[in-house]
Amino acid sequence: MGELQIKKSPKQYDAVIVGSGAGGGMAAYVLAHAGLKVLMLEAGPFYDPAKHSSQLKFSYESPRRGANTKARSFGDFDAAFGGWELEGEPYTKKDNTEFDWFRSRMLGGRTNHWGRISLRLGPKDFQPDDGISERWPITYDEVKPFYDKIDRLLGIYGTVEGLENDPDGIFLPPPKPRLPELFIIKGAKKAGVKVIPGRGSVLTQALPGNKDRGACFYCGQCNRACKAYADFSSSSCLVIPALKTGNLELISNAMAREVLTDKNGQAVGVSYVSKDDMLEYQAMGKMVILAASACESARIMLNSKSTVHPNGLANSSGLVGKYLQDSTGASQSAVLPQLLDRKRFNEDATGSLNVYGPWMEDNKKLDFPRGYHIEFGGGMRMPGYGFGGEVPRLNGMIPGRDGKMKEAGGFGASLKDDYRRFYGAQIGMAGRGVGMARIDNYCEIDPNVVDRYGIPVLRFHYKWNNDEINQAKHMQQTFDKIIHELGGISLSKHGPEDMWGLEAPGRIIHEVGTTRMGNDPKLSVLNKWCQAHDCNNLFVVDGAPTVQQSDKNATWTILALSMRTAEYILEQRQKQNI
Repeated sequence: MGELQIKKSPKQYDAVIVGSGAGGGMAAYVLAHAGLKVLMLEAGPFYDPAKHSSQLKFSYESPRRGANTKARSFGDFDAAFGGWELEGEPYTKKDNTEFDWFRSRMLGGRTNHWGRISLRLGPKDFQPDDGISERWPITYDEVKPFYDKIDRLLGIYGTVEGLENDPDGIFLPPPKPRLPELFIIKGAKKAGVKVIPGRGSVLTQALPGNKDRGACFYCGQCNRACKAYADFSSSSCLVIPALKTGNLELISNAMAREVLTDKNGQAVGVSYVSKDDMLEYQAMGKMVILAASACESARIMLNSKSTVHPNGLANSSGLVGKYLQDSTGASQSAVLPQLLDRKRFNEDATGSLNVYGPWMEDNKKLDFPRGYHIEFGGGMRMPGYGFGGEVPRLNGMIPGRDGKMKEAGGFGASLKDDYRRFYGAQIGMAGRGVGMARIDNYCEIDPNVVDRYGIPVLRFHYKWNNDEINQAKHMQQTFDKIIHELGGISLSKHGPEDMWGLEAPGRIIHEVGTTRMGNDPKLSVLNKWCQAHDCNNLFVVDGAPTVQQSDKNATWTILALSMRTAEYILEQRQKQNI
């Protein structure tokens, strides 16, 4: 774009934040409430769950009966404007990479549709003793006060269990297990798998003193975002309250191009392209906080080249984009014959996790490092597109209404009858585990491809190795044990031919690690405060600072670290260090 087309704002903000998800929302909330003048740039449209959620709509209200499209990867009603493929926003892959990059372009980002599974990293996650994982430059005890604060601020249900590496929080009462989950608990115990109540950021009770958020009414549709604000979304719980302070301004549909720097290499603002008029603008700030998601923040930094930062902003180590990690994921489902033909009743519960299997094994005895947890589910949720698919997938004999064995499914009336019989009889198990941090799993700028805004795109290089494949094998073997103890009928089988059902990297949407923190500027991008070694007024507060992920979902840690960084910023400003 020509120089005359660039529109530079005359206003200078105390901070410019790129991204409005968990990390960006929390930073904006803390800084705006402290009185700083903050500008937030969001690549998608404004979204308020109270106004825009598709909660409680029936499948027939969609022309596709709720089915997915490229632009709505989890269905017509899901609160994610985006997916793994976005029109005009490509990314590329090299060396037979399978990495799939999910992007949610909307206020609040992925926090509008995520599962609300809210787990703290444990002491051994920050300081692992497996001899393979790298240690973080911080400990659990340093982060614990911020976990405690976000528990109180945002609300989380669970139970105190006293587990060493699954730290307890400040919990609201958990929802009761549904009938299939009661069976799962019994079967898992026989299989030697510990199951505890889930931990989810859903208000099972009203938060004291918070009149803006209602309690959960158990519709089971957290993925649609909650009109009552009963679940945590960055949009409803952080950004919109920050806007009400008058100290936060929001520019929607703003696609960040690069961080602008002065002759000394310090950040002075952000260049972005408006999706509304396709013109380039510059927003000026005393500091820049990137929270665009791990890969997007790395992309912005790599595209921010200057004389002082010839390899990209804050990239003297050459590690921006390196050590990309996504969670491992494998799943199994089954039908429980003892639940056939049961009575219909409301069994929706929350849209988060009712019961949860924490990682308990001594992985020193196994053929892979670290571990995984298990997310269990089942029940009579609202049928959607493709409901009943488990019936033809059985490929075998099932007990008929007369007690005699019959072939599952069939055609016409027989198939419809089985759909009715199987409603509520299916259970699911999903393993979510550690993808190891490796320098040869990374994203970089593709020198030959730009998006519709003229911004160079990312190119991915990522492969699983035996650590992750062996972990998926262990998951499937554990699922088989539980199904056997339940007397269930498995709906699928996996083996070495499909890497034991191991999902492709990026498919679990837990990517982290592209601007890792550390004490040595040669071996890390950020310090332990998520502040760039090479540029002290640049901060990154999404999943990118992660050193080594754990089996726990990243969101609660992103929130805690962002709050920690925001409070550090306030302290350093008071000392006039930034």
